[in-house]
Amino acid sequence: MPPSHLDPRLLRGFVAVAEELHFTRAAARLFVAQQALSRDVRRLERELGAELFLRTTRQVTLTADGERLLPHARRVLQAQDDLVAAFGQPRPLLVDCNSTGLGTPRRVLERARELAPGQELMARYESGLTGAAVEVVAGRLDASFGRYAGLAPALRAALEHQPVRYEPMAVLLPEDHRLAARARVPLAELAGEQVYAGAGNPRTPEWTDLARRLFEGRGIEVASPHPMAVGNEEFGRIMAKTRTPVLAVVDFPAMPGSVRRPLVDPIPLSPISLVWRKGLVHPALDALREAAAQVAAEEGWLRRPEDGWIPANDAKIMSVTE
Repeated sequence: MPPSHLDPRLLRGFVAVAEELHFTRAAARLFVAQQALSRDVRRLERELGAELFLRTTRQVTLTADGERLLPHARRVLQAQDDLVAAFGQPRPLLVDCNSTGLGTPRRVLERARELAPGQELMARYESGLTGAAVEVVAGRLDASFGRYAGLAPALRAALEHQPVRYEPMAVLLPEDHRLAARARVPLAELAGEQVYAGAGNPRTPEWTDLARRLFEGRGIEVASPHPMAVGNEEFGRIMAKTRTPVLAVVDFPAMPGSVRRPLVDPIPLSPISLVWRKGLVHPALDALREAAAQVAAEEGWLRRPEDGWIPANDAKIMSVTE
């Protein structure tokens, strides 16, 4: 059965390969990695239920189905280009980076700006994927980062995602905490502690749920809700006042009066996806997705350590590739 929606990006990749009859040249023309272009063509073939190219080590040729698709794809892309031209330059792409200072969203956004210097990608800070996802679905944001598996099913149904990173988790401790001198903190050492993980924050229930799954059976409690702090200065002040350890990730920014220590035995992982609204078409989104794929490949972000911990459902969702 034909799909009800085809991503124009997939059609653009198909047309480039059809015209070049060479994946490397087509990828260079589109400013994307060859691997990403090949992945997009395979996805289009799956969605259409048809083989579009015959590939050998020496040449690429169109199949009969590819020949049949080509004029239709060109008309769709021309209509899209005409629409964009009629309304001027595309509006800025609004990208939620969760919190200031977080390394994963910041690095992906910086790379996307390098890939698409003519596009405007503007950062926003919603402090949690659930809060951001509501804004993305409503059209007030375009994309965000976080734990896709932790979203409510109704939200996931309105979104698409691309796995970006298994980020090792850490704990923020007051400087004089009993574990602050340790270079790494085994999870067993937190037994008997109450650890803050955003409980009560309506924007971050996916993070609190991840913490509960991690702490279960280990004698660690999720701390009661704290006043929601906005900004690093306020976060540091509340932490100093309550003196409660805080569950974080290894790229979490430093806080005054605290130390950040990686968690080990096992290494808990925070599954991070790039998330965007279904059906969204924007050239800057293409750059953002390519940036995420590039940085993840360069840094090995999607390689799970042997002793890494992640909920089974998260692992299943993160392992699904296009």
